[in-house]
This record gives sequence, structure tokens and C-alpha cells, in this order.
Amino acid sequence: MWVICFVIDVSDNHLCHEVELKFMDTSTERERWQKKRQYSPRELELALNVLKAVREGVEVRQALRANPLPEGRGFLAKHTLVAAYRRMVETGEWEEDPVLLAKIRMKPIRTLSGVTTITILTKPHPCPGECIFCPSEAGLPQSYLSDEPGARRGVENHFDPYLQVSSRLKALHEVGHPTEKIELLILGGSWSAYPSDYREWFIRRCFEALNEENPLDDQGLVSLAEVQARNVNGLHRNVGLVIETRPDLVTLEGLLELRRQGVTKIQVGVQSMDDRILLLNRRGHTAEDAEAAVALIRAAGYKVVVHWMPNLLGATPESDRQDFKRLWRKGGLQPDELKIYPCQLLESAELYRYWQAGEYQPYSEETLISLIADVKLEVPRFCRINRVIRDIPSPLVVEGNRNTSLRQDVALLLKQRGQQCQCIRCREIRYGKVDPETLVLTDQVYRAGQAEEHFLSFNTPDDKIVGFLRLSLPLVETTPTIPDLHQAAIIREVHVYGQSLEVGSEQIGAAQHIGLGTQLLQEAERIARDRDFQRLAVISAVGTRNYYADRGFRLGELYMRKSL
Repeated sequence: MWVICFVIDVSDNHLCHEVELKFMDTSTERERWQKKRQYSPRELELALNVLKAVREGVEVRQALRANPLPEGRGFLAKHTLVAAYRRMVETGEWEEDPVLLAKIRMKPIRTLSGVTTITILTKPHPCPGECIFCPSEAGLPQSYLSDEPGARRGVENHFDPYLQVSSRLKALHEVGHPTEKIELLILGGSWSAYPSDYREWFIRRCFEALNEENPLDDQGLVSLAEVQARNVNGLHRNVGLVIETRPDLVTLEGLLELRRQGVTKIQVGVQSMDDRILLLNRRGHTAEDAEAAVALIRAAGYKVVVHWMPNLLGATPESDRQDFKRLWRKGGLQPDELKIYPCQLLESAELYRYWQAGEYQPYSEETLISLIADVKLEVPRFCRINRVIRDIPSPLVVEGNRNTSLRQDVALLLKQRGQQCQCIRCREIRYGKVDPETLVLTDQVYRAGQAEEHFLSFNTPDDKIVGFLRLSLPLVETTPTIPDLHQAAIIREVHVYGQSLEVGSEQIGAAQHIGLGTQLLQEAERIARDRDFQRLAVISAVGTRNYYADRGFRLGELYMRKSL
């Protein structure tokens, strides 16, 4: 049994009481969650009946209804089916059946993008920004609220990175999701503003949780590098590591540190490309700062996620439409991924006082849906829109939009207009089957920052995207001094879509594991060679090093490289 102690050092007794209450609330929820996963013999017997029926071709919902719980208690939850399935496999009575598991897993969309993502929250820490729109809550990182799902898991685990990762791995396994390929998404505000020793410790503990080692952090001095080395062939390999920061905190020195720590993707809070809006909202940086930061991130080979906020103080729907166009200027930001976070009026933000004074007015839900529908049409095919709204519970919103399912309403409006968003997320293969013989390889070329970008993608005849590669051809005279990247074309991302599969497993018609990644790498190599680059570099996650090594890449100081 683990005994875990933690100390919250605060001088404000009221704050201490609030934090204590949050932990009590979440402990009760955890106990309730654990109770739901204690199965009676009768429940397991019913689950086995359901599984047998599904194996024989009966639809899952129909099989569940044919095997109701006794005493009118409804029907079995899917996690009960997963538990019964795993017991049958563990006892050797059944062979592993990926097709059956895919049918019974809960929320399969969580891993349809090809990887399993785990979100972790850092501890509360002062933010260097003074943004008037940013909410605050005692005992949480700046801009995060305890009622948001990701934040609640952080609070529940006392912001301990090991506990957050290990508990999430357990939960994902219990509902049927593969956990061999894990993307870690570190949230909590500006990562670069935290002390360097905390950043190092936090990431080391994340990797130790993936490796299922050193649970009590009591093994003396352990280096991050040796923990990462064990993860290369670990139980839960890290295939992506994401942090978030501000444009004014991006430096070459910081990017090199992030690379050593295994980071592969950086989220940047740009919020607006209008200096007047940035100044009014006391953002603390300019649009030029944002362009310079994103260009430097791209030159170092990272994937770039930009946050954009409509409805800030001083903005109008029309000014927001014009501002959105600035994200896609030739040679400008051109982000790989985008999170649209409409400004939401919360009582804890300074913006609330502007609203009270009649100086700020939130957009209505109808106005916001129309605006997002309009700007989605501007998004290039190489970009993925990850979000169009934050998961802020509606009771916390003072005025304006309270609809957290905005994406569905935007999609409905576009359908009614006869229009379609071309972003990656709207074209992912998801549940579709793949016939490799019918796929078409395309190369979308565009200028971003100080590089010529090639977005290579495999698409189905009906324009569903199955896999892609981001190849950056830097302008030699502007490339930062990074030895591994000298005279190198840079692969910033390789991604094959479809339900995340366990390493070594196959599923008929699934996109993963049919060689598309290898073909994309070969095409990138051809383009780089034709453009006279001497080497091809890739920003590899720790857990994908073997994949690239099998394809001729060798580990350099910070990147994997291949001579051309």
C-alpha cells in the first residue's frame, strides 16, 4: 500500500481551507469511481453473456438490453464488459481480440486520432502575465478552474505528476483503451515561468509513471536521461510531449532545454494578432513577438499549436474575422494546430469590472456560432482545429455564451449553409476502413516563418485524411545554431490516423501499421535530397526512437538524423 504525503505551504488560512475542501470533494468522487468498478459475480456473469453475444455478431446495445441487471437496476456499463474481457484473456480462456475490444471500449473517440493522450496539471505558480481576461481560483494554476475536467484530475492527485499519469493509465486501461503509445499534455499555464528544477523533476516523474518505476520517488539521484532511456522500450512509450507557454518567454536556450526533456510540441498563447487588442487586454507582448516566437519554435523543429481568442475587450465580430486572417499570412504564423478559446466572462477575472462599468459586452451564442463558422472556412488543410470552446461549466459564466458543445452547433450551421471546414480534424478517417490501393499522396507547399513547409498527406477517394508528415525546409541563413539541424531538412511530425492500436497488433482495414508512415518518410527524404540538403532530421519523442532507428535514423545530441 502506498502512503503519499504532501505539504501545501500557504500563509493564507482561507486559501488553505479552500484547497483542503477541494481535496475532500475529489477524494469522495474517487471513492465513488472506485466503488463503481467493484464487480459482483452476477455482474461478471452477465458481462460474459454480453461478450459471447457480441462475438457472435450481436450489436453491443442489443446484447446489453438482453442481459439487464437484476431488480430493475438498468444495464451494465461498458467498463464492466472490458473488465470481464480482460479477465478472460488473463486466465487464458480467450485469445486477445482487438475487434471485440474496439466494440466495447468506452468513448473510443479518445484514441481515434491514433495516440492516447494523458493531460497533467502543474502546481499553482505565479504567472508573469497580467491579462484582464484570465480567471483565477485559489489553489490552482493561473487561468484554470477546479470544475474543468482536466483541472479536477490535477487537484484530485494533488498536482503530483506521477499520481496523475499512473491514475489516468489505470482508468484508460479499465475502459478498454490501449496505453502503449502515450502523448503527455502538460497544462498549468506558462511552463517556461516555472523554476527549472521543478520542470526537470515534473517531467522525470511523468516518465517514471509511464515506466511504472520509483513510485515514492525514494531512489536517490535519478537523471531524466536514464529514465527516458528505459522508456524507449517501456510499457507505456511516450510518443509526444506537449507544453504551453507565452510568446515573450520563448528563447533558443529554452527550446534546447525542452528538446533535452523530450518535448515535441509547443502550445503558444497568441490570443490576438492585433496590437491594439493585445494592449487593451494587457497581454504583455506584441503580434511581432508572437511571429518571432512561432518562427523560432518552427525552426527548432517543434510542432506549433496556437491559441486564439475572439471577443476580447475592444474586439467586434468583424474585427475578429479580420484578425483571424492574420494567422494565415504568407510567411506568418501558419500554425499546425489551433485552439479557439472565445473569451468567457467570469467573475474572478478583472474583465468582470469592465463589464460592470458597461465597457465590455460578451457575444451572444448565436453571434459566436456564426463567427466561428465563418473563420473555420479560412483554415488551411494542413491545420487541425483542436478546440472551439473551453470546458468551463456554464454556471460560472456571468453573461454570454454558456454552450460548451459549440463545435456541434458550428458544424450544423456549416452543413445548413452547404459549406465544409477543411481542417484536419474535420477530415480524419476515424471509424472508416482504409484500402491502401486507393490512397492518394498529396504535397501542400506553403511559406511559414523562415521555412518552406511541405504537408504530405495520404487521402482516401472521399478526401478523408489517413496519415500525414510535416517537412520543414529552412532558409539556411536564418536557421538557429543547433548542431543536429545544420544543413538539415526537418521532419516535425509523422502521424497516421485511426484507432490507436497496441504495438504489434493489427486490425483489418485500420490505418495504423500498414506502412504509411514509412512511405511518407521516403517521400520526405526524396524532397530533401532533391533540394540538396545533406541530412534529414526528425524531432523524435523518446518512445518513437526505435521507429526512426529502424528506418535509418541515428540519435544525435537532441534530434535523430539521417545522412542523404
